[in-house]
Amino acid sequence: MRARGRRRLLKFLGLVCLGIAAWGAWEALTWPDVRSLARRPPTTTAFIERWRAAQREAGRDDRVDRRWVPYAAIAPSLKVAVLVAEDVNFFSHDGFDRGEIRKALGQAIEDHDVPRGASTITQQLAKNLWLSPSRDPFRKAREAILAWQLERALGKRRILELYLNVVEFGPGAWGAESASRRYFGVAAADLGDDEAARLAAALPSPTTWHPGSSSGAARRHADTVRRRMDKAQFLRRLI
Repeated sequence: MRARGRRRLLKFLGLVCLGIAAWGAWEALTWPDVRSLARRPPTTTAFIERWRAAQREAGRDDRVDRRWVPYAAIAPSLKVAVLVAEDVNFFSHDGFDRGEIRKALGQAIEDHDVPRGASTITQQLAKNLWLSPSRDPFRKAREAILAWQLERALGKRRILELYLNVVEFGPGAWGAESASRRYFGVAAADLGDDEAARLAAALPSPTTWHPGSSSGAARRHADTVRRRMDKAQFLRRLI
């Protein structure tokens, strides 16, 4: 009986190892080509495709409102607004803001709750390009690896350029250029500080906090972003 039990255990462990090997092979085969982003912009993103699928399911038009513009064609005001709203330490970290992570964990322990988000722009870019909004641990692990690769394959300005061109600033408004034209009737290069703050304030919840929304919470958050911009003039020298 003991020999039979050992054989069953070995068989089970063999199947587990086989499953892990198969999963690893699949991940390797389907892993994104991070380095290619240094040469060309992405044709689409995981978040855009999720939005398109939801549009089709609801019987709505799934055409994407997105216009790629280079880094120089995006107003400094929007770069500063997004940095102070989402990742003020962007230019000084390696893809992971350990100070923010410690704060989030400390707050979670104090509140007896799951940790709040402490994602950097690099991590958010990885999630938008290739992953999903889920909080699955495996998804978070993939995000961390991809963020690490992005930081090593691309420069900071390229990462920020990609981010500003792919994130959603309002329902179906993907990237700075499309959002600027939709909500303010100007190119992304011509955004002022107040307009930039309103766009950056939409990032946590683009479907409800976009500049066309009447949400009081959105207005208050935009005011907070605007005040932070005035205090973070040093960022203009970095961008």
